[in-house]
Amino acid sequence: MRKWLRRIGGAIGMGFTWAAAWAAAGMVPRWLFGFNTDVPFPVVFGLLGFVAGLIFAALLALFERRHALDEMTFSRFAGWGALSGFLLSAVFARAASLGAADVFVIVPTFVVACAVCASGSLALAKRAEMRTLPDARGRTAQAELTDRQKRKLSSGGG
Repeated sequence: MRKWLRRIGGAIGMGFTWAAAWAAAGMVPRWLFGFNTDVPFPVVFGLLGFVAGLIFAALLALFERRHALDEMTFSRFAGWGALSGFLLSAVFARAASLGAADVFVIVPTFVVACAVCASGSLALAKRAEMRTLPDARGRTAQAELTDRQKRKLSSGGG
């Protein structure tokens, strides 16, 4: 039960992280072009980013649960992000009853945005993991040492 609560908490955290990034991106049209809409772009983009983050976290939980973070590559994370963007665009196009021309614009936009967010999420996670000394598998900061430093430690420091 704890494992599921941790995963749900992680998915919600991923959703909020992506929502913040997408909301910031939603501010750009207003600043650059002066768009004023009934519903502000940052709110709409933030909501879409939250849903995209949840979809991405669900895909990771389903398909990558046996891999540690240090085993993941940016291209693999970006691929899962792109798939989550594709799924989000399918749900969005269906819910908004978009025409074919709109779908051809929405799909690549969401796919690229989600792939970028996924890569950024991995970069942030790896950076945070580097700051901690021991990880979940019991490895310590010694893994960060050079070969010379490892030999020096194993020989007794001399």
